Amino acid sequence: MINPSKIVEGGVEYSLGTFTGTELIYDFSKILTYLEAKGKLLFGKKFRIIDEDHLTWYKLANYFIKDQEKCHKYNIDTDKGILLSGPVGCGKTSMMRLLKHLVPHQRPYEVIPARNIVFGFNLIGYKIIEDYGKSGLFCFDDLGIEPEGKFFGNDCNVMGELLLSRHDLFLNHNLKTHLTTNLNANELEERYGSRVRSRMRQAYNLIAFPKNAKDKRN
Repeated sequence: MINPSKIVEGGVEYSLGTFTGTELIYDFSKILTYLEAKGKLLFGKKFRIIDEDHLTWYKLANYFIKDQEKCHKYNIDTDKGILLSGPVGCGKTSMMRLLKHLVPHQRPYEVIPARNIVFGFNLIGYKIIEDYGKSGLFCFDDLGIEPEGKFFGNDCNVMGELLLSRHDLFLNHNLKTHLTTNLNANELEERYGSRVRSRMRQAYNLIAFPKNAKDKRN
């Protein structure tokens, strides 16, 4: 019988909690141990999870394992996507790349830099918005620092248009999208407009690092 509380990485078995036969009871300290080990495999031996970030990890882990009681405490809706906000270098991208490995039984999302989508638009035009906007599970990374799109002389706020398409997927097909950004709510509205910002409130859980979060790249 497969035990869903166990994950094997690099030949080492990690426990995420206790499996009763019908229910998996997660242990956050064990989750952190696994995520740090997986992080070292993905990002190098210097990767570590610092104490100051534990609350952010806690909120996100409970979202991904769908612990409804703990999510309710932090006003997190597991039917919505994640909007992970924080200063440059605080570890947003690493978090979103890591956390999908915590729930291997769930359909994984792909982490795509927003600037890459704009570069694609500049090459092939509106088909890129259609391709990313009609299906699939994605985390659009570094939203807000991408350049403006331009195709045959026509300017386009590519990610703004794509977010509107993804919102339709959320409403009509319960398909979630995740985002990471360095921008705050006002800056997002300035960048993408009130229409997009309004839909973001409906479709995303805002989880934010403290403004003084450390830059892990230093």
